[in-house]
Amino acid sequence: MKLKAILFDLDGTLLDTAPDFIFCVNQLREQLGKPPLAEAAIRAQVSNGARAMTRLAGELGEGDPAIDTLNQQLLTIYQEALGKSSTLFLGIHDSLCWAVERGMHWGIITNKPSRFTLPLMAQLDVPTAPSTVVCPDHVSRSKPDPEPMLLACQHCGCEPSEAIYFGDHARDIEAGRAAGMLTVACEWGYIDPNENIEHWQADFRLRSATEIPALLAKLNA
Repeated sequence: MKLKAILFDLDGTLLDTAPDFIFCVNQLREQLGKPPLAEAAIRAQVSNGARAMTRLAGELGEGDPAIDTLNQQLLTIYQEALGKSSTLFLGIHDSLCWAVERGMHWGIITNKPSRFTLPLMAQLDVPTAPSTVVCPDHVSRSKPDPEPMLLACQHCGCEPSEAIYFGDHARDIEAGRAAGMLTVACEWGYIDPNENIEHWQADFRLRSATEIPALLAKLNA
């Protein structure tokens, strides 16, 4: 096998954005007159998206009519705090360097809108610009649908079978598998303690991003 592209989810896989979201959720709770939440409780919801964090912040049920308004408040706070405390996970920079030195493409496939993703990407310390950044506003259907995965492969000039996707949520693995990619469940991400990763049926599981070069070397041997 010859892999030509390594592709990543953004929040909880490539980038530790939880510190920004912890600040934003607790800032919103302060505006609502509520006490701050524990960091672990917020971190576990980051990969579930802004609406999940809004429900957490406001202690709201799924269909609560207040969600839309509070979600906009949360996103306004996040826009101002964007990237201030976000960092690449340990091992990501070295893994990207390893891949780029061997002529591989790298990229991001995220459910984070481009108005947040692109400014955030501009702040990152990465060895080269990504070959592709696919956000939900670039496609008609976002993950777990395979459409964004297939678009990313087009940008990288490779077949899905020549790409590997790293993610920390069941929908990441579902999308990658549906597209025909190899998939990696990233245990360093924002995974709910009650989640059974085995059920995702990823091809591989890694505990740390520092293990990525060894996996890629094995697959390309």
